[in-house]
Amino acid sequence: MSTFGVASASNTNPNKSTEVVSPPTDAVSSLCFSPKANHLVATSWDNQVRCWEVTKNGTSVTTVAKTSMAHEQPVLCSSWKDDGTTVFSGGCDKQVKMWPLLSGGQPTTVAMHDGPVTQVAWIPEMNLLVSGSWDKTLRYWDLRQSNPVHTQQLPDRCYSLSVRHPLLVVATADRNLIAFNLQNPQAEFKRIVSPLKYQTRCVAAFPDQTGFLVGSIEGRVGVHHIDEQQQSKNFTFKCHREGNEIYAVNSLNFHPVHHTFATAGSDGAFNFWDKDSKQRLKAMSRCNQPIPCSSFNNDGSIYAYAVCYDWSKGAENHNPSTAKTSIYLHLPQESEVKAKPRAGAVGRK
Repeated sequence: MSTFGVASASNTNPNKSTEVVSPPTDAVSSLCFSPKANHLVATSWDNQVRCWEVTKNGTSVTTVAKTSMAHEQPVLCSSWKDDGTTVFSGGCDKQVKMWPLLSGGQPTTVAMHDGPVTQVAWIPEMNLLVSGSWDKTLRYWDLRQSNPVHTQQLPDRCYSLSVRHPLLVVATADRNLIAFNLQNPQAEFKRIVSPLKYQTRCVAAFPDQTGFLVGSIEGRVGVHHIDEQQQSKNFTFKCHREGNEIYAVNSLNFHPVHHTFATAGSDGAFNFWDKDSKQRLKAMSRCNQPIPCSSFNNDGSIYAYAVCYDWSKGAENHNPSTAKTSIYLHLPQESEVKAKPRAGAVGRK
């Protein structure tokens, strides 16, 4: 094996981020912060859902492992209820569990699918849970009922979804992107083929609900507006590439205050971008393993990202001795995440 592929101790945490204590024992599949407090949840291929309490004091951050619960099979996705008391998680056991972790309650199964559950989101405006699966359905759940209040057939397996009420965007296999208006969730509002030529990995609805970002396995992001009158604003850009090496874009997160966004990729890097001025605000150094998932906290002062093997190069490239799973916390400086006018731009605030 060439020395280029050998991870040296120096580049495991090149951005000098704070490492979360007691990380999962296998790859991390999702990260999400509570909307009310600095409680971070991670789901993992080790069948566990874990929660840490994160304390930020100026520029220093500490973490305490608080609690965990188990699924019967690997867990793939997670979402908090808007009141910050409860976590939903779904996975390969084809179910969604509701975990009232703040009260110390036991997890209960609140949703079922016919295939692995890949996506889950709480929709506070509707008081409903939505789950997406490889069974090619979206299902909406009222937690007081055992059956879904609506099952939406999808053209293919659900890979990613993002909700900014009333907009819900779903990415499926075969590069389908479907927008729903949640005021009428039974009907597709718009279906397009992804502007990216390769498999979709992630989507993120714009904070103003006028469109969405889409990321693909081919180091590229598309910026797409839903309104036909806005199509001239659509564009795509390359990212997460190093020479001829091209990596997947695994995660897209909008900053909750500045509405800029972060991308994270299988090259082990995360970057901050401003879609409106079409520029990269900050490129961070590459970690020695991929970043499969990431999340901002509720005020955007903490960016959590996982660093671990993502199996993109198969079992033959999995080296248990070096494949450590880590979760890091980066404190973005305002200059990294606040939009700034392009050099020479006139009249833009």
